[in-house]
Amino acid sequence: MSDSNTTDFTNPSTFILLGIPGLEAAHVWISIPFCTMYIIAILGNFIILFIVKTEPSLHGPMYYFLCMLAITDLVLCTSTVPKMMSIFWFNSREIDFSACLTQMFFIHCFFAIESGIFMAMAFDRYVAICDPLRHSTTLRNPVVAKIGLAVVLRGSMLALPCPLLARQLPYCRTNIILHTCCEHIAVVNLACADIRISSYYGLTVASSAICLDMFFIAVSYTQVLRAIFSLPTKDARLKTFGTCGSHLFAILAFYIPGLFTLLTYRFGHHVALHFHILFANVCLLVPPMLNPIIFGVRTKQIRDRMLR
Repeated sequence: MSDSNTTDFTNPSTFILLGIPGLEAAHVWISIPFCTMYIIAILGNFIILFIVKTEPSLHGPMYYFLCMLAITDLVLCTSTVPKMMSIFWFNSREIDFSACLTQMFFIHCFFAIESGIFMAMAFDRYVAICDPLRHSTTLRNPVVAKIGLAVVLRGSMLALPCPLLARQLPYCRTNIILHTCCEHIAVVNLACADIRISSYYGLTVASSAICLDMFFIAVSYTQVLRAIFSLPTKDARLKTFGTCGSHLFAILAFYIPGLFTLLTYRFGHHVALHFHILFANVCLLVPPMLNPIIFGVRTKQIRDRMLR
């Protein structure tokens, strides 16, 4: 790496994504499972969208939310994986400053949108199980559309200040980002100015949004489980719980790794950098890969349509 990339510059027009520091020699091998997960995520989510679109019996709130989740997963992994693969395969590490900020916005925006969709899906299950007679009138198509729009607007408003704050900072130390993507804190750490406002905003918003969504999901499923266990027969309890099982698996697969990587990035100073970056990439790829598998296998209507 030439010195021009690391010294004697102010506010560079491009950044250098280093990939996974310390594991550069293994980049090609690391790319194999990541590329495989990306292909599965793309195919799986497109299949979900195709099945719901072509099967009239699936045109309901639960499946509309599932389509929103599939689109969100497609955008979330596509915003990072192609550039990651270009680093691993072609050593193409440069990224324009504006493109870096755009990628930062998409990562954090669609992460927040996915969290909001899970909260909406939990509300849908709550109404369907705890108040089934009002489900069709409560979650009509216009209401579902408004919920989806609110989730998108919330995610956009929460994520937009991150690149705006990062753009205002002066960068005069180095333009090398120790990551495979333009994650917010990885970028602002390069600034030669006080980054407390940007750092605190990222931490506060991410933690508060996730915790708030998790709280409402927990409240919804607490009521759902109470309703399930009050059913008179074991078969009825198992059948009703089966309709919620896929949502619970997907929620756990999304929130547990997400919270772990958020906390280790902010407070896990003794965690090896290459481990953190590997795990952060897994967090961006595993939920988009698992969601279509979970819903496809555990949702009878989708499973039957796939088999046909």
